[in-house]
Amino acid sequence: MNRSSLIETLATQADISVKRAEQIVNEIFTAMQQSLLNDERIEVRGFGSFEIREYDGYKGRNPKTGEIIEVKPKKLPFFKVGKELRERVLGSHA
Repeated sequence: MNRSSLIETLATQADISVKRAEQIVNEIFTAMQQSLLNDERIEVRGFGSFEIREYDGYKGRNPKTGEIIEVKPKKLPFFKVGKELRERVLGSHA
């Protein structure tokens, strides 16, 4: 599912205009982004959690040239699936 299909699904299921659904989806994503930028964890019970994880720098290798390069420390968003969603996905493949 991409952003547009999420908006369409919300509009249909909530019986609201596509424009209103788009505003709602945009507000949710903006709030989530701002929380992560503020180093706040986001938890949606039954779905999962989002947080920023910090990774140390390390020495890597350029796959094309084989040259050793320095990879700088970085912060990246990380998603951890919730127990309920994990069980539903696993159950649908059993």
